[in-house]
Amino acid sequence: EPDYVTMHDELKRKGVTKQLLWEEYTQLNGDNSYQYSQYCQRYRDWVQTLKRSMRQVHKAGEKLFIDYCGPTLPIVNPDTGECRQAQVFVIVWGASTYTYAEATWSQKKGDWIESHVNAFEYFGGISEILVPDNLKSAVTKPCRYEPEINISYQHMASHYKTAIIPARPYKPKDKAKAENAVLIVERWIMARLRHTTFFTLNELNQAIRILLVDLNQRPFKKRPGSRLSQFELLDKPAMQHLPSTRYEYIEFKLARVNIDYHLEFDKHYYSVPHHLVKHQVEVQATRDGVAIFFKGKQVARHARSYRQGSFSTQANPTPHAHRQ
Repeated sequence: EPDYVTMHDELKRKGVTKQLLWEEYTQLNGDNSYQYSQYCQRYRDWVQTLKRSMRQVHKAGEKLFIDYCGPTLPIVNPDTGECRQAQVFVIVWGASTYTYAEATWSQKKGDWIESHVNAFEYFGGISEILVPDNLKSAVTKPCRYEPEINISYQHMASHYKTAIIPARPYKPKDKAKAENAVLIVERWIMARLRHTTFFTLNELNQAIRILLVDLNQRPFKKRPGSRLSQFELLDKPAMQHLPSTRYEYIEFKLARVNIDYHLEFDKHYYSVPHHLVKHQVEVQATRDGVAIFFKGKQVARHARSYRQGSFSTQANPTPHAHRQ
C-alpha cells in the first residue's frame, strides 16, 4: 500500500504531482505496485476519511463577521490623473447573511472603526459578538486562545456593548460567512463596477450602495427568500439596539513626557504639568481634542492641532520660573 500520509504532505509542496509520486512509488515496489488510476483512486478514498468540517449553526442576532476584499477599486484624481486604490470593507450577519459593504482609503484603525459604525447604522442595530479577521487594526497580538484586541477597537465595542471574538489565526472556517460574503461582493458588486471610472470615494460608495440593495434583495437559489427577508425575519428582531450617541473614534497612545514637559503625538507637542517629566502617560485623541491621563486621572486637555513640529502649551502646568 502507498504511504498516503506522506503522499498527502508531499502534494502540498509546489511542483509535486501525483504522477511524480506514483513513479517514485513504482520504483520502490516494482511489479507489486498499483497502476496509476488505482493509485489515485485509493488516495482519493483515503482523503475522504480525513477530518470532517462541522456545520456551524448561527443564532439570530448573535454574530457579525467582518473582513476586507482582496481586490481593490481604483479612484482617479480628476486634477492630477493620479490613480489611488480603495479597500472594500465587508460585514455580514451569521444567521441571515445580510451584507453591508463600503469603500475606504485604507485598512487602518480610523477607517476600520468608521466602517463598523456606518454598518451598524445601516443595519439599525448590532450583534452580540463581532468576529473579525486578525488584521492589526483589530488584533494587536493574534493568539488561538487569548488574542490581544486593539485598544481603540475594544473601546468602540464597549460603547456598543458587544464582544469581540476574532477568528483563530490560519483558521478560515471560523469566518466562513465572511469568506463567502467577500466572494459574493467581489462578483456581484466589484465586478460590475470594473468598467466605471470614479473620481471620489463618496461617488464610489454611492454606486456600491445601489448594488448592495440589489444583492440583498436577490432571491436565494437553494432556499426561500432573500438576504433582506431573512434579515427582517431572523436578525433584525433579535439584534441589540444602538446607543443614543454615535461612536466617535478615539486613538490611544502611550507617551513619555520630555524634560520640557511636552509629549509628542502625531508629530505635534502638547504640554502637561511639569511634575510629570519622564513619566509615561496615556493619550486619548479624537478628531478635535487631545486628553492626557496619568494613572487613570486626566491631567491635561488640548484642542487637537495638525501642525507638525509645532507646540501647544498651557500656562498653568508650567514651572513658576518659566511663567515669569
